[in-house]
Formats: sequence, C-alpha cells, structure tokens
Amino acid sequence: MTALHPAAPPPAATAHRLAYRPTHGVDDFVRQIAQATPLELVEIERHGVAGIFLKDLSRRMQIPATRMFTMLGVPKATAEKKSAAGESLSGSGGQAAIGVARLLSIAQAIVSNSTAPEAADFDAAKWLGQWLECPQPALGGRKPGDLIDTPTGIEVVSRLLGAIESGAYQ
Repeated sequence: MTALHPAAPPPAATAHRLAYRPTHGVDDFVRQIAQATPLELVEIERHGVAGIFLKDLSRRMQIPATRMFTMLGVPKATAEKKSAAGESLSGSGGQAAIGVARLLSIAQAIVSNSTAPEAADFDAAKWLGQWLECPQPALGGRKPGDLIDTPTGIEVVSRLLGAIESGAYQ
C-alpha cells in the first residue's frame, strides 16, 4: 500500500499564492518575490503580474508612472489598459516588473543589513527610484533605469547593487 503524502500545490496555485494583491502592498509582494523558489518565479513570469502593480510600484518608488512604463518597456496604453481592466501583464514587461521587485528586495536587504542608525528610517524604495535615474560610471554613464527592460539588464543592475553593498563600488 502506498503512503499518502501531501502533494505540492499545482503550478497555477503557486502562481496565485504569489500574485500581487494591492491590499497587501508593494513591499509584501517584493518580500514574496525575494523568498520565492526559482520554479515559483518561473510560474509568476509565465502568468504575469497584475497591471496595477506597475502603477503601485511607481508610486512606492516615487517615479512617474509613465517613466516606469518606459523603463519596463511597456507601452503606456497597454499598462493603463491592463491596470484598469484588472488584467495581468505578461511577457517581457511582466518579467521586467518582477525584475524591479527583485532589485527592490536587494535594496531593502542592504538597508536591513546596515548597522548605521540612519537605516532605521531609510526608504529603500524611494532611494532605488532615485538611483535608477542617476547615470552610473560603472554602466558607462548610463542610468540603471535604462537597462531594466531586459533580463540581462536586470542582472547587470543587480550586480551593481551588490557591489554597492559590499563596498566594491564607490
């Protein structure tokens, strides 16, 4: 006789469990993304993120929504339509939005790992929003926000954030 084992949730349930919920806020979704397994991230990427997440993320990071759409490579009309209709944004724009959530989790981790007294009241999301708009010598003078519409760009920016945390980048 075969022993009964609790089955892992099906992929659709996993994606639903990690779906963005506006009532829970951007920071909650960022935590979920940071703690997600690679297979959970694949499911989120396949199903997309709620269109409203882009607008909420732009507000949280204090970046104008139109600039956020541009950084993510999402046409304004598409972003507005998906947001208003309560639809998900999939494809490269959805992946880029998930990438920004991952960048925000890195910035928040840098702050939470800091022993500086100023870290207690530091708004990592606002800082990241400003930093994405500042030309960086390590990027050949490009703004990090101009690179985050592709997986490789997210990886490059992620490494740069890691270098900032380690003190390797000045």
